Amino acid sequence: MPLKFYNTLNREKEIFTPIDPPNVSFYSCGPTVYNFAHIGNLRSYIFADILQRTLEYCGYKVKRVMNITDIGHLVSDADDGEDKMVKGLKREGKPFTLEAMKELAIFYKNKFEEDLVALNIKIPELMPFASDHIKEDVEIIQKLLEKEYAYKTSDGIYFEIEKFPDYWNLSGHKMIPQENTESRIEENKEKRNQADFVLWKFSDKNSLGYETKIGKGFPGWHIECSAMSMKYLGEQFDIHTGGIDHIPVHHTNEIAQSEAATDKKPFVRFWMHNDFLDTRNGEKMAKSGENFLTLGTITERGISPIVYRFWLLMASYRTKVNFVWEALEGAETALKRLYNLYLDLGEKMGNIHEEYRKKFKEFMEDDLDTPRALSLLWDVFKDENMSNADKKATILDFDKILGLGFSNLKIEKIPEEVLKLVVEREQARGEKNFTKSDQLRKEINSLGYEIKDTGEGQKISKI
Repeated sequence: MPLKFYNTLNREKEIFTPIDPPNVSFYSCGPTVYNFAHIGNLRSYIFADILQRTLEYCGYKVKRVMNITDIGHLVSDADDGEDKMVKGLKREGKPFTLEAMKELAIFYKNKFEEDLVALNIKIPELMPFASDHIKEDVEIIQKLLEKEYAYKTSDGIYFEIEKFPDYWNLSGHKMIPQENTESRIEENKEKRNQADFVLWKFSDKNSLGYETKIGKGFPGWHIECSAMSMKYLGEQFDIHTGGIDHIPVHHTNEIAQSEAATDKKPFVRFWMHNDFLDTRNGEKMAKSGENFLTLGTITERGISPIVYRFWLLMASYRTKVNFVWEALEGAETALKRLYNLYLDLGEKMGNIHEEYRKKFKEFMEDDLDTPRALSLLWDVFKDENMSNADKKATILDFDKILGLGFSNLKIEKIPEEVLKLVVEREQARGEKNFTKSDQLRKEINSLGYEIKDTGEGQKISKI
């Protein structure tokens, strides 16, 4: 079965072949590091990790770049409001300097990487800071000015979208006459079209900013991703990922400015987007709202970050999911069950079951169908015709993509105190003293272990 992904650009599943096989060039929109990432943000990185693992499972060599935005991203995803990094400086009482801004960025970038490690997400090969690429931003903006795709106003340099007829292709919108265009941002009288977007924002003499050939200021958020992706992956590359909220503004603008600067050379072949994580009330999770939950919020409740990863894999990355604690707790129970079943398989390692492997690969090649892949994982555990050793090998093979940490599980030695209670309980059951048997079960549970009665006798495992 050929590898197929849903391409947002063409709104259909397409067979994936890289520009330069077996190499795959892959860019993920990364975080703006002015605060902790919330669990809605982290869904994008779990999705991108599954995509990278699937490509590698299929034999491709992946070069993945993820930007770290530490300047230029305004509170709105368009061009209005306060810079998010400045907002972070104010929140933490830090001075308004470029040095303090970088310190803030490094702190939250490190916290973000800790989240990636906790979720068993592979760290991308390159994670460049936007502030280290001002030169590249300016070079692209100069090209756009020379080619007359951009123009200057008193407050900045803007991209003129009417010069780029394919501007609305990614979002699916149609170009509307300017007089009927509803502005995404506060009206700027100097702009030729209210949907024109900023490439460079000028700073006052006494304000923060970078001194450059095009004036003192900051790059727009969108130009940063074009500059970094093209520097490390070239003017054309294979895959660009992000959340669906990036489609109508950020990624649309990336395409326009990148292709205009390179004489309409197609920028990215596959645009792939994950859907939102909403709260119980159907609200999109956001740092500005009361529904701001971090990975730390989950671990404070005694739930492993891998449970959150597992829960997300139960749904397609293109499906909106609603976060409720009951659902996460249900996923925790299911994952613990899988872990215990795995530990029951013993120490011996057998051979990967090729028929199961083939099915698993087909599911993942079909636009990362993790729900069916997880269902197949359960089937492997339940298959009475497979040896435990072969089950173990097959599960570990699946986990190269799923990343649930089966290889890290260790058979723990059960304390003598618990084993003694297990023996007593077995005697009570043999004497049909079920009252005592139930009491001993509760005592075993209180020590952190659970006991199950099976056709092969009592089985003990850590809760």
